[in-house]
Amino acid sequence: MRHIIFLLVTLVFTSCVNKDHSSNQVVPTIKQQDLKNEKVRNYRILEGMYNDSYFPPQSVDKVKEVLLEFCFNIEKSKPKNLEQLYELSHIATGKINNLQEDFYQNGSELETGAREAIAMDFDFISKSYGFNADIEELISNRDW
Repeated sequence: MRHIIFLLVTLVFTSCVNKDHSSNQVVPTIKQQDLKNEKVRNYRILEGMYNDSYFPPQSVDKVKEVLLEFCFNIEKSKPKNLEQLYELSHIATGKINNLQEDFYQNGSELETGAREAIAMDFDFISKSYGFNADIEELISNRDW
């Protein structure tokens, strides 16, 4: 009996430790000050969300990481047209979609205020990199 209990406890512990969170994680090594684009480097990303106590800072940080990754991907791949930019923005939007549960777990959600702040920053980023993109198309695959 003790052997079975030990085995169950071990399985539960192992499954918790090895649980794959990759769909909700972003690479934490991206730093805004490392961006080449000076406008974006000096911009206060998601300022409205950080200033609103409804949004947990640790969850907003994850959205910010996605937006920074979007910037780095623009700088790395140098999209030649709007279609290529939209491909990058849709990847970023998908990652933000995956963060909804994180907001729920922290007593918040990606609602109207968040949607506006995130959309404004996608727009700012695209303009800062020389694109006149449609905001709705930038985040067309959103489910927030």
